[in-house]
Amino acid sequence: MSPAALDIVLLEPHEAALRSLLRRDDGSEASAYVLFGRADIPSDPWSGLPRTRLISHEVVPVAADEMVSASPVHVTWSTRGFMHVLGGAKERSLVAGLVHTHPNAAAFFSDQDDRNEAELARTTFIKGVSGLASIVLGHEGAIAGRLWIAPGETVMASSISLVGGQIKVARADDAADEDQFLTRQAVLFGRGFNPIVRGLRIGVVGCGGTGSAVAMLLARLGVGFLGLVDNDIIDVTNLNRVHGSRAADVAAGLAKVDILAREIRAAGLGTQVVTKKQWVGHPDLRDLLRSCDVVFGCTDDHQGRLTLNRLAHYYGIPLIDVGLRMRAARSGADYDMTGRVSTIRPGNPCLMCLEVVDPRRAAAEGLRRSDPAEFQRRKAEAYVDGGGDPAPAVVTFTTAIACAAVDELIQGLTSFRGRQGMTHNRIRRFDRVEDRAMTCRPISSCPVCASQASWGRGDVNPFLGVIG
Repeated sequence: MSPAALDIVLLEPHEAALRSLLRRDDGSEASAYVLFGRADIPSDPWSGLPRTRLISHEVVPVAADEMVSASPVHVTWSTRGFMHVLGGAKERSLVAGLVHTHPNAAAFFSDQDDRNEAELARTTFIKGVSGLASIVLGHEGAIAGRLWIAPGETVMASSISLVGGQIKVARADDAADEDQFLTRQAVLFGRGFNPIVRGLRIGVVGCGGTGSAVAMLLARLGVGFLGLVDNDIIDVTNLNRVHGSRAADVAAGLAKVDILAREIRAAGLGTQVVTKKQWVGHPDLRDLLRSCDVVFGCTDDHQGRLTLNRLAHYYGIPLIDVGLRMRAARSGADYDMTGRVSTIRPGNPCLMCLEVVDPRRAAAEGLRRSDPAEFQRRKAEAYVDGGGDPAPAVVTFTTAIACAAVDELIQGLTSFRGRQGMTHNRIRRFDRVEDRAMTCRPISSCPVCASQASWGRGDVNPFLGVIG
């Protein structure tokens, strides 16, 4: 049986720490350790094959007194610290990793690297650690990575991603830009843009007004792999804004995800679509979510948003969360028509700190799923929120905020707005023709983003550290 495909994710704070730690004025090679969280995905939803995802969790410097020698073509250090790293990896169910530089050369593994790492890998497995990762940082941003899965056996990374305000993806098998329908994108962003987009695995959670527009835009952008998640079927009130829907779909009782998949496949643009008619917190969705490079949150479900909020931190998967608030004009009061796009990742304030998620509403939604009768009893007694009148929705506004969300992804990939990266909270007031960015800091007591304990932690039991 072939080994699982390997993806490596370096979170921006960790990558920046490594670049700073390993920079040498004399051009010598340097080294450090990284502890990685791990996701073992038995079945990639698009290929059906297993995948392994390593996410940087903690950078560990090599102590100065352990350095033996270094030059522009080699680095040697004592393994005393390595034994300590292995102990921490075993105790915390993490993967130990080595990082070293080729400051004046490409990123590759030399014969000497093979010999040295083989011995370290043998020690790793003797100590009961699940694997040894290795990364080489070359000049001009070049990077290569692999995982020792057994003594004498390695798997090269098929992709290495740097995830932060920018999203940089290096793939071993990027195809040439051959899709004619994407030619004009290449004219703007260069020939390297389309192959990156073609290889992206993107989840869209919520396939209503905003989610359907996001999915259609991503397919036209050339995204190669889409996962559509929504538990609802189409109804007549959705027809004014769900892209691709038809009146006949209401009579047929079609699921929103199936309508979108039908339209995307009919376009014949090469996007592979998988659908899940489930609530985002369902265990059957875990392989899909953990396989994604980016997730768009287009749901008004507070409990679902909390799940995606934690997913972004545990697995280093950027979450682009989209929301709309539409309030009709009343006597003496103006319209309030506000759209929001929030990008959630380790190092940014999370949805709780941005006050996007209401924990009380999330608890009520959980009760409604687990015990509908009790939910109705408490609602009648005004102990729970939710289930009120449907919110207003107009297709131009849902589509406009979907465009803003996909633009944020393009900004992450290209920096067309500048090197500051994706804006972590963009607010659009349709009624005032106003577009602005808001900033805040993580709340010190936040259980998700105030500490680095969950950053890149990967698989834990229970999933995402959530009990109940």
